[in-house]
Amino acid sequence: MTIEYGRPLSKGWDRMKKALFQPFDLGKWFTLGFTAFLATLADCQGGNGGGNSYSGDNYTDWDELFNFPSVAWEWLINHPLYFNLIIIGLVILFLIGFIFIWLSSRGKFMFLDNVVYDRAEVKKPWFEYRKEGNSLFLWRLAFGLIAMAVFILFFIYCFNTARKIHYEDIYGVTKFWMITKMVLIFLGLIIISGLIKTYLDHFVVPVMYKKRISALKGWSVFLRLFGRHFGHFILYALFTFILGIAVFICVILAALLTCCLGFILLIIPYINAVVLLPVHYLFRAFSIEFLEQFGEEFKLFPVDQTNIQIIE
Repeated sequence: MTIEYGRPLSKGWDRMKKALFQPFDLGKWFTLGFTAFLATLADCQGGNGGGNSYSGDNYTDWDELFNFPSVAWEWLINHPLYFNLIIIGLVILFLIGFIFIWLSSRGKFMFLDNVVYDRAEVKKPWFEYRKEGNSLFLWRLAFGLIAMAVFILFFIYCFNTARKIHYEDIYGVTKFWMITKMVLIFLGLIIISGLIKTYLDHFVVPVMYKKRISALKGWSVFLRLFGRHFGHFILYALFTFILGIAVFICVILAALLTCCLGFILLIIPYINAVVLLPVHYLFRAFSIEFLEQFGEEFKLFPVDQTNIQIIE
């Protein structure tokens, strides 16, 4: 069995062009864009960075940082109204997050079904794959809560380690290895969570779709396949990571070339999904084409759509 990466990507590219541009149908774009929007609703990631400059004694700043949890807790105890408002706000945020994960889980099957059959439907796949979508929702919810707990524990560990380094005046090799350990653990957690998310979206969901099984059974099928082709799936994750970086750079350049008008479109969630529909479609088709190389039981595209001419 020969596992390729370029050919599935090329076939996915041809499917994307045929579905979205041959011919171009604005109504189809907006409908498909809506299902792509639902599919990626809970996948939004963001972050910010920056530097802070401190004046005065550096030790005083670190002391304030390490004392902040106890000071904040004491302030909350003395201001019960704000404490209750924060609790209510967190509950609302969690509820919104749960709703987004549920809609996204159903949306992943909607978008997948539309890509497989080259159509633009909302109602039919929404109801037809509700069982699989709900199963995916429960799995993602459980995984998300576990991952959140792990990262919280990790940051507590980092806080306590930094506190120990500061107050016990640890220097030299010991300090270096303590910091290195935290960095390596953090990178390990990021890589593991990233791989789980990639394999879930790219392979477990199509397996669930194909076999009409639950998320746990879908993982069981995929992990058996993963065990037999470990290297191929690791390379796939690396390949898609590099592709993602390339796409990100292209999107940023395109937005800059439009005098930043593109950035305005990209910050509007639904419009973002419509504008970037070719990207979503390409990655979805590519993952299916790659999975189909492992045997008939993993073929999703109808037979009459497989004879797409590939330009070598």
